[in-house]
Amino acid sequence: MVNIAKQRNAALQTANQPDEQVSLGLYPTYAEAQSVVDYLADQHFEVQTTQIIGSDLRMIEQVTGRLTWQRAVLTGAASGAWFGAFVGLVLSVLSTTTFPLALVTGLSWGALFGVAFSAVGYRLTRGRRDFTSRSATVPTSFEVLVAAAYGDHARTLLAATAH
Repeated sequence: MVNIAKQRNAALQTANQPDEQVSLGLYPTYAEAQSVVDYLADQHFEVQTTQIIGSDLRMIEQVTGRLTWQRAVLTGAASGAWFGAFVGLVLSVLSTTTFPLALVTGLSWGALFGVAFSAVGYRLTRGRRDFTSRSATVPTSFEVLVAAAYGDHARTLLAATAH
């Protein structure tokens, strides 16, 4: 049994890290790199030998709005209510409490604690971050790689089109 696990792990490492690869091109968007692999798949190429590698990572933070006292409290109440609803659901299953009572109790306590934690967190920032945002880490370029043994075949297929 242990031997089978070792063989499976070795096979996964080999599949995830091919020994030698060649580049088919560098693309500014993921969609362009994906279209190259899609084209190869349409040509019945062995696409399991390809990889799309995102490089040159950058963090983008999109500001979504102003963070006010009211918004902080409402957001805390909403997130606390969701967690409280989950706890209420679990309690209704594990205890003799009726479902509606457990749900309302969980929602109420969850919202109350959410408001409290959110208010304390907002107060502790002392105005240093009065905005809400979403952040993402995104690559700025995408390279399509293929196992070296299939490189010539892939290049021949791609030469037949505008990719």
